[in-house]
Amino acid sequence: MTAPASDIDFDDVEALLAGDTRGALRSAALGGAQVRAVAAAVEEGALARLAGLRPRSVVLVAGHGSSARAAGLVVATLGARLGVPLIHVAQAPSWVGPLDLVVVTGEDAGDPRLVHSVAQAVRHGAEVIVAAPDEGPLRAAGAGRAITVPPRMHVLDINSLMHHLAVMLAALEVVESGTATAPSGFAEFADVLDGEALRNHPRRELFHNPAKSLASRMQGRRVVLAGDSAGARELAGHGAAVLLRVTGTVAAAAELSDVLAAGPALTSGSLFHDPDFDEPGAGARLVRVFALSTSASARAVEMRMAALPDADLVLAGEEPTPAQLHRQEGRGDHGAASRPGVVQAPAAPPAAELDDRAEIEQLAVLATRLEMAAAYLQLVGAG
Repeated sequence: MTAPASDIDFDDVEALLAGDTRGALRSAALGGAQVRAVAAAVEEGALARLAGLRPRSVVLVAGHGSSARAAGLVVATLGARLGVPLIHVAQAPSWVGPLDLVVVTGEDAGDPRLVHSVAQAVRHGAEVIVAAPDEGPLRAAGAGRAITVPPRMHVLDINSLMHHLAVMLAALEVVESGTATAPSGFAEFADVLDGEALRNHPRRELFHNPAKSLASRMQGRRVVLAGDSAGARELAGHGAAVLLRVTGTVAAAAELSDVLAAGPALTSGSLFHDPDFDEPGAGARLVRVFALSTSASARAVEMRMAALPDADLVLAGEEPTPAQLHRQEGRGDHGAASRPGVVQAPAAPPAAELDDRAEIEQLAVLATRLEMAAAYLQLVGAG
């Protein structure tokens, strides 16, 4: 949904809440709840029959959307550490059989590729987990033989990444440990996502709200999301898709090396724009690069970014800084203290605690931040 023109301010809490008729902010904040819902399903025995399974391979079937990006994140961050081959495909290959574990994820129970994948994998005797709505053709394809872990939390399709991610991680835990219980770190993972949502609460002022800060730095700019690793590049793709679907903002997702190679081309405006005759802003909007990374590689990425004139390093453990916020021209002081009636949200966990979390958890935190930033941009106007 394209963001309409809006006079809502990032710290106008009541206007933000009143304008969010689709529940975009709430939906984007439910990542932790989605992880807990999957953990509850596993504890109730959803994966019990997989206990002791030692598959030849784990096949993640996810054709498009949030499910595909979740699969890409899992393969990029965990593929090399798993004891069996882990592959991501858009449709189940013909060779899957009794020795394989197939995880089929998606948002559409009528997707022909997902339906065909479930039917084929079941027919060939593979163990099949379906993380999609348990209805329609997909339910019929499983015919009671596939394990179903449907979403229990109602969120917008664009915010379903955490459900797919949690199901995939639970399946890999079974493969690694041989037990069909929820991963021991799931509760902490959910808490981490809840902490990020709390830091991004509408009642937290822009200076202390990573999602609002990110949205303000994107507003009125051409956005490039750059990743320095395979996982970060997958996250950049997710962020670009979220911005397009939620705000109508066309953002580029690229490798950091490609962005660095582009160099001066990123700062050039319109060749035909004449400031003496054209309206202000008639030329091309300036580009701002957002490099998505994790604490382990932050220092190296920051050094590489030094050549870019307008770029921000985005980390799970970052807090918005005045320097970053004031770079957004014409914003002035956003302090909530100057706005009567703004009530602070409950205290959130310190962001710095995230620096020691696993790579996939740090990237999941950034996914939540990007989704909430897109919701804020949609409400105030992308500019």
